[in-house]
Amino acid sequence: MTSSTFSDRADHVLHTAHQGGAWWRSAVIYQIYPRSFADANGDGIGDLAGITTRLPYLRALGVDAIWLSPFYTSPQADAGYDVADYRDIDPLFGSLADADLLIKSAHDLALKVIVDLVPNHSSDEHPWFQTALASAPGSPERDRYMFRDGSGPGGGEPPNNWQSVFGGPAWSRAAEPGTPGQWYLHLFDAKQPDFNWQNADVRHEFEDVLRFWLDRGVDGFRVDVAHGLVKAPGLPDWSGPMNMLDLVDKDLDRPPMWDQDPVHEIYRSWRKILDSYNPPSAVDHDAAQDRVMCAEAWVDPPERAALYVRDGEFHQAFNFDFLQSDWTARSLHRNITRSLEANDGVGAPTTWVLSNHDVVRHASRLGLPIGTPRPNGIGVGDPQPDPVLGLRRARAATTLMLALPGGAYLYQGEELGLPEHTTMPDAARQDPTWERTRHAERGRDGARVPIPWEEAAPTYGFGPTGRSWLPQPEVYGELAVDQQDGREGSTLELYRLLLRTRAEHHLGEGSLIWLDAGQDVVSFENATVQGRVRVLLNLGGAPLPLPDDAVLLAASGPVDEGVVPVDTTVWFTAGGHQ
Repeated sequence: MTSSTFSDRADHVLHTAHQGGAWWRSAVIYQIYPRSFADANGDGIGDLAGITTRLPYLRALGVDAIWLSPFYTSPQADAGYDVADYRDIDPLFGSLADADLLIKSAHDLALKVIVDLVPNHSSDEHPWFQTALASAPGSPERDRYMFRDGSGPGGGEPPNNWQSVFGGPAWSRAAEPGTPGQWYLHLFDAKQPDFNWQNADVRHEFEDVLRFWLDRGVDGFRVDVAHGLVKAPGLPDWSGPMNMLDLVDKDLDRPPMWDQDPVHEIYRSWRKILDSYNPPSAVDHDAAQDRVMCAEAWVDPPERAALYVRDGEFHQAFNFDFLQSDWTARSLHRNITRSLEANDGVGAPTTWVLSNHDVVRHASRLGLPIGTPRPNGIGVGDPQPDPVLGLRRARAATTLMLALPGGAYLYQGEELGLPEHTTMPDAARQDPTWERTRHAERGRDGARVPIPWEEAAPTYGFGPTGRSWLPQPEVYGELAVDQQDGREGSTLELYRLLLRTRAEHHLGEGSLIWLDAGQDVVSFENATVQGRVRVLLNLGGAPLPLPDDAVLLAASGPVDEGVVPVDTTVWFTAGGHQ
């Protein structure tokens, strides 16, 4: 192999294994988007009963837990992230009895269950917000949300210049007959008013919501917009980017609506509640029963993101730096290094992820030219990704990710190699981003398409009828579970192999040692109690030979005669290490 030209690529121990790790430190967790996983009643929308019937598939896949995107009562203005009742199930998805059965069935299969929590905002149809609209300015009811008087003559302009993540102003004016009307803040859609987290009622309400679901047996929470609950005092104007990761390496302040220091006090109080269900100081504490929180915190630099996973706060936080890495050795090496160093500094695991319901699937994203900014959706008329290249790189990226120490999240259907639906008719789109940006950004629908189970069945086995809330592309038929199950070399069988081998070798619990293998190579050794596994991702322009004594454990693509092709990741043992 060629020598490295990266000055920071000398062989060294980057990360040392954490001793006595709890389950969440190395778990592989599978995200289920309930609308699109399995439809039991044939109405074209996935439901909890459908998920329950498919749990054995996930057990066989080899994951440790599932995370369910919101299933709460909601008018579905933002696919359930606009919650009207945090203690009940929307009839679209079933009932509390269905949720109880799902939790029990998952536990019977040794699968833990994590549910979504949406604390930054509610639906405008939440009883609290309806009461606030009917109450006077300055009332206790209005103080639960972010109501403010407008600026300009007669208060006719928004209180500040903030923009919504979904496009357009972040303020809407309340209709108040006979008065000018106050404005309310919504960092997302107008039907998602932001809570005021300085209000004691809000804090008490969510503490009670946590207990409600913990009492029903859930194993934890993924917290939506965890970096957004507290806004800077005075709500100062902000003209920079709304995505904090767009601030990387720029000399800009933090946006006043994101990552404010007081959010950490909120999460410390939540952590005490979770710990009370399995007291860490108790003699009979069982780490396998830990209830956990995972933060969706789009925060940079990594040292700021690591603050969310300090002892006494979140257990996990998604590594969005890794998700946004360019497909180059330098970018991947840099982001892996920065993430592990930052989290090691607070004694926390790193939680890797490549796809979710909010981003273009990585089987398509990685098929775009290297350096292309991450698009917010791809549609008809947009530059189309190379599907063959995208899948090859996606398999290599996942093989790299699952060899890294720490936890990992998978998004439903990525184990099938599903691409984004990049030719979805615009008339079918339902993401509020599409309308709020006046059709400038297509949004997230392409990643949320119902997944295929059987090639010859209606909606490829998603449900018993031909109904589907979003249209599926034709290519999903050949990628259906029944077409990949047991087929050597299929993406499904690759994931099963990776998860089985990861568990057998305890890769999630290992130490990471960078190896000097060349400027276009990502290479490291994962040292665990089971031995040493070497990992090599070839990102160069030519194949690379493996060591003569290499014993191959897994590969993202064909490896013939000991040669690793471009855009391929391999796991192997060498030098007598097993």
